Amino acid sequence: MKIEELQLVPEVKVTDRDALIIVDMQNDFIPPGPLQVEGGEEVVTPINSLAEKFHARGNVIVMTQDWHPPGHLSFASSHGKNPFEPYESDGIGPVLWPDHCVQGSRGAEFHPDIKTRFARAITRKGCNPRIDSYSVFIENDMKTYTGVSGYLKSMGKTRVFLCGLALDYCVYYSARDGMKLGFEVVIPIDLSKAIDSPPGHLSDALDFMTSRGVRFVKSMNIVF
Repeated sequence: MKIEELQLVPEVKVTDRDALIIVDMQNDFIPPGPLQVEGGEEVVTPINSLAEKFHARGNVIVMTQDWHPPGHLSFASSHGKNPFEPYESDGIGPVLWPDHCVQGSRGAEFHPDIKTRFARAITRKGCNPRIDSYSVFIENDMKTYTGVSGYLKSMGKTRVFLCGLALDYCVYYSARDGMKLGFEVVIPIDLSKAIDSPPGHLSDALDFMTSRGVRFVKSMNIVF
């Protein structure tokens, strides 16, 4: 499936049971970062606009940061391999990445134009050197919970809006796990960009999400 083939819902109205999750809007994922997502800079301003509306309404906003220790096993350099080479082990893969979002580095910081002041919580993921963490909810070992699901449920949130980088990785895995944990999931499709590595990964992610009931909408059609 291609993005242009998605069946978009005509309108989604925000309620008190909704939360916005802004995924990994960090320097290393935005050009010219080492793991840049093409077009990532284009979603900064519209994400800020959506966040401001959620904030003005009093809805919860959560932001995430990749926060890897040096030598993380998801890095190609840790294996003497090239970035984007296929590689899978427990909690790592399906490809190896360039070194990115190393704890305390400028690349791990949020993009300077992202308005972090709207966030009620910021969660850091990928801190375990042996396990990657794409999802905001559960690390890639599928055993370690980040605490975000409990945080949102404790405030009565039943639906999450997911945006940010990258559509076929951290946004996709967050959507998958959010559905498993009982949340409804909405993705403003114009507020996320994809990597598509290995080729076809984006198509598979879109197929899976649509089959599980994730809803896609244009951000202009989110009503407050």
